[in-house]
Amino acid sequence: MLNGVVRAAAAAPPNPLLPEWYDIVGSLICFFIILFFFWKLVLPRMKKLLDERAEAIEGNIAKADEAQHKAEALLEEYTAQLADARSEAARIREQARTDGQKIVAEAKENATVEAARVTSHAQAQIEAERQAAVVSLRGEVGSLALDLASGVIGEALTEDKKSQAIVDRFLAELEASEKAQSSEKAQSSEKSQSTVKAGSST
Repeated sequence: MLNGVVRAAAAAPPNPLLPEWYDIVGSLICFFIILFFFWKLVLPRMKKLLDERAEAIEGNIAKADEAQHKAEALLEEYTAQLADARSEAARIREQARTDGQKIVAEAKENATVEAARVTSHAQAQIEAERQAAVVSLRGEVGSLALDLASGVIGEALTEDKKSQAIVDRFLAELEASEKAQSSEKAQSSEKSQSTVKAGSST
C-alpha cells in the first residue's frame, strides 16, 4: 500500500505553488548565509553610521546651545555696558553742568572782586588827588586871603600860625556848607523819586 502511495505521488503532476524540498533547503541556506553576513558586516556599519550621525546631531545641538548661551551672555554684557555708558554720560553731563556753573560763579566773583578792587583803587586815588588839591588850594587860598587882607588894611600880614588857623577855619566852614547843600540836594532828589514811584504805583 505504501508503494502505491509513493507511486501515486510520483505519478501525480507537480504543484507550481509548492517548491521542491531541495529548493527550500537551498533557499534557507542562502538566506542564513546572507543573514549572517548582514548581521556581521552590514548591521554594525549601519549602527556605527547611525551612532556617528546621532553624535554629530547631539554635538551640533550642544554647540548651538553653547552659542545661544554665549550670545545671551554677550547680550547681557552689552546691555550692562550700555547702561553703564548711559549713566556715565549722564554723570559727565551733570558734572559739566556743575563745573560750568562753578566757572560762571567764579568768573562773576572774580569780576566783582576785581571791580571792587578797581573801584577802591580809583576812589583811593581820587581821594588822594582831592586831598592834594585841597592842600594846594588851601595854601593858595591862604596866600590870596593874606594878600587881600593886606591890601584891605594896608599892612603886610605874615603867614603865621594864627593866620593859617583863620584860613583853615574859613575853608572848613566853606566845605561844611558845601556838604550840607549836597546832602539837601540828595534828600530832595530822593523825595522826588519816592513821589514819582508812589504816583506810578497808584
